[in-house]
Amino acid sequence: MITPDASDGLVNVLRATIVALVHLDGPDLTARQLGVFLTCYLESEAQTVRGLATKLDVAKPAISRALDRLSEFDLTRRKKDPLDRRSVLVQRTATGMAFLRQLRTILRDAAPEMRIAAGTDSGRQHATAARSMLSH
Repeated sequence: MITPDASDGLVNVLRATIVALVHLDGPDLTARQLGVFLTCYLESEAQTVRGLATKLDVAKPAISRALDRLSEFDLTRRKKDPLDRRSVLVQRTATGMAFLRQLRTILRDAAPEMRIAAGTDSGRQHATAARSMLSH
């Protein structure tokens, strides 16, 4: 179970990550776009627009708009499903993989600062929780 101190630490990791992303010379993604991106890259099975809408509990047009933006940044690509021509698969890209590596580095950098600031077992809980988010 994550304690209130640990959840504060995770919020600080999130803040530090968002601030670092803002400073990057790269894509400026909304929370929805980042959610779609991370689902596509961290889930092992192939993603479809319909599946993403279900997983994220948002309408398909919202997923389509997010994918349009992700495609503009070359973070994802759409392809017709050869097994079901009515379905569209979301593909990963080399640019997207590089962005995910960069995001993981930013998160790793934020987690030790949290541990040092806490200087307690709670700090270790923060770092462990942050690492578990990255391992998916």
